[in-house]
Amino acid sequence: MRLSDLTRRMIVTILIIGFLCILISVLYYRSLKFLPFMLGVLLGSAVSIFKVFLLEHTVNKALTMEKTKAGGYVSIQHFLRFLITGAVLYLGAVVAQISIWGVAAGILSFQLAAYNIKFT
Repeated sequence: MRLSDLTRRMIVTILIIGFLCILISVLYYRSLKFLPFMLGVLLGSAVSIFKVFLLEHTVNKALTMEKTKAGGYVSIQHFLRFLITGAVLYLGAVVAQISIWGVAAGILSFQLAAYNIKFT
């Protein structure tokens, strides 16, 4: 699968934001207590990268469809990405070994990467 330039830039931005969050948590905790936050950031960042792949696939497929079918397809895909985000946030809230704040930071990296694309 060939990735577009925008997709690559979003993935790199998500990885950089995740690394910075982990680095800040290491400096903050200065012990192994940063591990739940790190697991949350890794999980949230992985989901954000997965959502980037889903978004690119959705756009590429919608461009080949008729207008009415494309609108419904894009709406369903958006709802699917929303459900995936909710499921991962729920997982971060329920599992004690994963910090929900780390998951939220990893998931928010998707939005920050999208804003970064606009300004670069």
